[in-house]
Amino acid sequence: MRRIVFDIETCSVPFETLAPTQQEYLLKYAEKETNSIKKQQMIDEAIRYTSLYPFTAKCIVIGIYDIEKEKSYVYYESENFEEWKSEDEKVLYKGLSEKEMLESFWRIANKVDQFVTFNGRNFDVPFLMLRSAMLKIKPSINLLGNRYNDKHIDLLEQLTFFGISRKFNLDFYCHAFGIESPKSKDISGMEVKTLYEAGRIKDIAVYCSKDIYATYQLYKIWENYLKI
Repeated sequence: MRRIVFDIETCSVPFETLAPTQQEYLLKYAEKETNSIKKQQMIDEAIRYTSLYPFTAKCIVIGIYDIEKEKSYVYYESENFEEWKSEDEKVLYKGLSEKEMLESFWRIANKVDQFVTFNGRNFDVPFLMLRSAMLKIKPSINLLGNRYNDKHIDLLEQLTFFGISRKFNLDFYCHAFGIESPKSKDISGMEVKTLYEAGRIKDIAVYCSKDIYATYQLYKIWENYLKI
C-alpha cells in the first residue's frame, strides 16, 4: 500500500491586482468601521487573510512525504526548472510552475492508496482542487469523500475526534507529543508571505519539508496509540 503525507504553502497575489469589485467585497466590513485605527487594522487583516483563499492566492509549495520510501518530494514555484537534494539526500526539491506542481501532485495522487494531512479537508484539499480548476486542471481523485474511511486521514479531525474536543495547531500537538516542531526552526506559516516577497522560496520549501515530516511523526502517534 502506498501512503503519502502532503502539505501546501500558499501566498496571496498582490491585492491591487484583484478586480475592484473583489477588493470591495473583501473590504466591505472594514469600510463600515468609523474608527480610523480599527478600520486600518481590519483592512490589514482582510488583506492578510487573502493568502488562505484559492481565488486570491496561489500554491507556491507542495510537499509530499512517501511513507514507504521514507523520502520527501517538495515542489516549489520557480520560473525555471531546477532540482536539488537535501544534505542527507532524503528530500528532493524541484522548481516548477504552479501548474506543473499541481499536475505532478494529481499524477502522484492517482497512484496513492492513503493520504495523510493536518487540516487537509478544511484547507489543503479545497485549495488544491479550486486552484487546479482555475488553471484548467482536473483533479485525478476526490479527497473530500467519506471522512470516516481510511482513504484520507486528516489528523486534525482524528485528534479532535471529529470536532468533539478543542483544535490546536500542528506546533502545539508536536510539543505535546514530543515531536520536533517545524516552527522551532524560526519559520512558521505566518512568515511565508514575507519570505516569498523577499525571494526566499527555497527557505519556504525547506520549511514545508519539515512540516510534512512532523505531520508524519504525528501520524505514527495516531496510528500506534489512537487508531482503534
